[in-house]
Amino acid sequence: MAKPPRDRFILESRTWFMTAKTWQGTALFQVAASAQLFLEILYSYCEQGKLELHEFVVMPNHIHLILTPAPAVTLAQAVQFVKGGFSHRYGLQFSSHREIWQRGYVDHRIRDRADYVRHRDYIHLNPVQARLVASPEAYCYSLAHPGFVLDPAPPAAEAPVSCTPYGTTEVVPSRKRPVFIVLWRNLTPLPKTALHRP
Repeated sequence: MAKPPRDRFILESRTWFMTAKTWQGTALFQVAASAQLFLEILYSYCEQGKLELHEFVVMPNHIHLILTPAPAVTLAQAVQFVKGGFSHRYGLQFSSHREIWQRGYVDHRIRDRADYVRHRDYIHLNPVQARLVASPEAYCYSLAHPGFVLDPAPPAAEAPVSCTPYGTTEVVPSRKRPVFIVLWRNLTPLPKTALHRP
């Protein structure tokens, strides 16, 4: 079965939300020197023109970014710059040979303005939901904290909200028969109990 067509703009968007976790959930960035070094590395790649940084938060054991790789750079390369660059500098600065990152990362292509705003708000509220601070502005390793300068919003943040399906039709396994669910934008996710029919 063919996938439903998507808006052409969505396929051309080069802006991504990405998450990377530290090795075994170590609270590496709880130490201010580590978090500050990570931000130095991140900004150095922005200054080199390898990526544009639109949003970020550095949590104790993971990072969230919204970024746009340079035209000649893939998302995988941009992530390698950030993760590999930090690992290298961390090892040099702290004389450490420890593992820094879990393998891989999670990514999501930013589709339109609503998608951008949803992920931006998630990034800003992450420290609040983790009960690290009372307000997003109080967390000093987030764009929500005053004083950070970032690249302008990407074109995907200005794209109109489309009415196309958010994803593809998914087949959810069941004991008796598959249940087909189309996930649409603006609908709340179904609870897990709703996915199983008697």
